[in-house]
Amino acid sequence: METRERIVGAADRLFYEQGYEHTSFAHIAEAVGISRGNFYHHFKTKDEILDAVIATRQERTREMLAAWAAEGDSPGARIRCFIQILIHNLADIRLYGCPVGSLATELTKLGHAARGEANAVFSLFRDWLRDQFREMGCGKASDALAMHLLGRSQGVATLASTFRDDAFVRSEVRQMLAWLDTLAPQPAPRPRRKR
Repeated sequence: METRERIVGAADRLFYEQGYEHTSFAHIAEAVGISRGNFYHHFKTKDEILDAVIATRQERTREMLAAWAAEGDSPGARIRCFIQILIHNLADIRLYGCPVGSLATELTKLGHAARGEANAVFSLFRDWLRDQFREMGCGKASDALAMHLLGRSQGVATLASTFRDDAFVRSEVRQMLAWLDTLAPQPAPRPRRKR
């Protein structure tokens, strides 16, 4: 792995664990094991690193959504992948919250110029979920359903981090999956025969 990629990887992890504002050049250089001079060869400012981290997160999100699309044989199965990410990432979520939500929230509070790009990761999820709900047959309600699911998953991630309660997360995931099952199109009733 090249030094630039190692820097971005370390910054991504530190921004998630410590927050953008509380992560310094020194923290990142120490995590990568390079001198500050070598560090400045790749990035001149912390904002340049932030831009690279956000671009990496966007790319990873696109790749994950594409993998879910290939993995799921129906829109409901694909949405299940999104819901179950709370279980797959539970250890990190319990400690640090949602990586997408925590960075977007922090940058918004700071009034940072990159907040729109950080929020674009949420937009990737929203658009993808909307497309899945639309394919499921939810029509005009598809975007509202996507936002509802995004909002609920963010709430679960926040409370998981606050209360460190794995049973709560598992229960919420089961409820979201059951809710999703209620949205699956029901077969049309058979016409009754006249006697």
